[in-house]
Amino acid sequence: MTAATGSPAVTGGKPRTVRPVVTGLGVVAATGLGAEEYWAATLAGKSGIAPVTRFDSRGYSARLAGQVDIVPERHLPGRLLPQTDHMTRLALIAADEVLDDAGADPRELPEYAVGVLTAASGGGFEFGQRELEALWSKGGSYVSAYQSFAWFYPVNTGQISIRHGIRGASGAVVAEGAGGLDAVAKAVRRLRLGTSLMVSGGIDGSLCPWGWVCMIASGGLTTASDPAAGYLPFDSRANGHAPGEGGALLTVEDRADALARGVSRVYGEIAGYAATFDPRPGSGRGPALRRAIDLALDRALVRPDEVGVVFADASGLPEADAVEAEAIADVFGPRAVPVTAPKTATGRLLAGGAALDLATAALSLRDGVVPPTVHIGHPAHPGLLDLVRGEPRATAPRIAVVLARGHGGFNSAMVLRRAE
Repeated sequence: MTAATGSPAVTGGKPRTVRPVVTGLGVVAATGLGAEEYWAATLAGKSGIAPVTRFDSRGYSARLAGQVDIVPERHLPGRLLPQTDHMTRLALIAADEVLDDAGADPRELPEYAVGVLTAASGGGFEFGQRELEALWSKGGSYVSAYQSFAWFYPVNTGQISIRHGIRGASGAVVAEGAGGLDAVAKAVRRLRLGTSLMVSGGIDGSLCPWGWVCMIASGGLTTASDPAAGYLPFDSRANGHAPGEGGALLTVEDRADALARGVSRVYGEIAGYAATFDPRPGSGRGPALRRAIDLALDRALVRPDEVGVVFADASGLPEADAVEAEAIADVFGPRAVPVTAPKTATGRLLAGGAALDLATAALSLRDGVVPPTVHIGHPAHPGLLDLVRGEPRATAPRIAVVLARGHGGFNSAMVLRRAE
């Protein structure tokens, strides 16, 4: 049974077996608006990390970020602008692209056939800060009624649903940097329960003083002033990361449903996924990232030697980078698989980062090339990682593994197989 006749959660049907495939991409990043513009910049090694201009960052310990600056009136109707944060505007732009790329108009499909499931780390912080300032300086009557939802972490899901008339299974995931993969995995579960098409991934960003202070407090931001030194994972000079904004949305469908809909191009198949959580500090137990990788490969029925590229989480903090390097080497063997972290050009995008890596992996499989990790000049783990640096590497990978970690102990791994 498919969503054309209803959801099994409602009708009492049993979960179905699906082959989840990616049929559309929507990307917003500091290096490009749209998947193809972003991909061209990624292959060229173009960086979008620069000093913050959204607000005066003097006096803060961190000053670098990957900003996505747009003229919203060029992309969205004016009625949406008073009720949306910058983050949500980016999500709406990505949603327009992903549905167009997939050739899917939810209003032309059965009423409950399409759902939305996104990841976020918080919500519309910039909008929230502006309204709180109005409250403090002018009083409650000057606070926008839209504040009631514009700051909330599920707001992207809600606004995408409203704009495109989507009424199927929807929700939101909060797992910081791991959230993008977790959202797509939950979207796959909705396919098994009968939904025909899911819009999923993550668009995030909090480049305002309120969000900036929160990110600095996490202890992960770089204090570097040179953009080329702002995010150096797996480098001996690593000193944190530059944050960014943006991410990616993907359309995920069962392969049979996609073919029945007339889809002519598939980016890849989501073959396996797993999530783990690190034990509490002082427990005596080690990090759980390797277990997430092992489980995802097992569920995908994929051997480590079949994997053609690993998209690393790439924390930018020396200790966390060492943990990831060791986990990758333990699973795949020292220097046995190309490893890349193209997010060094965009910054870490909170809940948008893993979704962008998944979209990048889909483009990598499509074009048979591994994108480079920029700015890395002094590899810290040369005996463990075959880090792709400087130039793209044409290796025609068939299977990619995407890794993601969230602040507080979240670990996720997803296996993407090239469409055959």
